[in-house]
Amino acid sequence: MAKATFGAGCFWGVEAAFRRIDGVTDAAVGYAGGHKENPSYQEVCANGTGHAEVVEIEYDPARVSYQTLLDTFWEMHDPTQLNRQGPDVGDQYRSVIYFHSPEQEEEALVSKERLDASGALRRAVATLIEKAPTFWRAEEYHQRYLEKNSAASCNLGHAGGGRQRLSSLHISPAIVARLGSCSEMWCLRPEGRGARTFSTSSTPMGANAADYCRFPAAADSW
Repeated sequence: MAKATFGAGCFWGVEAAFRRIDGVTDAAVGYAGGHKENPSYQEVCANGTGHAEVVEIEYDPARVSYQTLLDTFWEMHDPTQLNRQGPDVGDQYRSVIYFHSPEQEEEALVSKERLDASGALRRAVATLIEKAPTFWRAEEYHQRYLEKNSAASCNLGHAGGGRQRLSSLHISPAIVARLGSCSEMWCLRPEGRGARTFSTSSTPMGANAADYCRFPAAADSW
């Protein structure tokens, strides 16, 4: 088995996307690239650790190539934005490839150059390519989050480098209390109406998400 590590914004959706690939035998969400040992989610969200939200993948090279993983990585997010994916802003959401071998480094560099030269993007690729640092596994409630919370979805960009339609995130009071304070939180009406009406809040979130979410008249105003 081999390892691969990617950061492409919110790690919930990144993990789910890679788990769908035949040949990926396991995946875990966590934090990497910062200076604090064993950081918490709240610390990473506060932008003081230098860590990125990442997914560490175990895969069988006989069943899936590293290039296939790279292709999936490029397609699942907007690699032209370094520290932002859709509404998620901050260095923890940076686009980054952490290589585990010289061969992975070379493949990643060539793949990035090929994507840049293809003309498929409106801006240059901003993705960082760095040697894999220590991976700090995230709290257990983040692992396979979208599988365990069927109503939730995670915002990811797209490789076109353009405007992104927002995804929905249904947040129960219990989950909100666990997540604590993040730099940005996008909310859906808790009563379920207006399924594309979103808001952002930089206020530390308490036990009731409705206290901190504002609901503009038109979702497409974003």
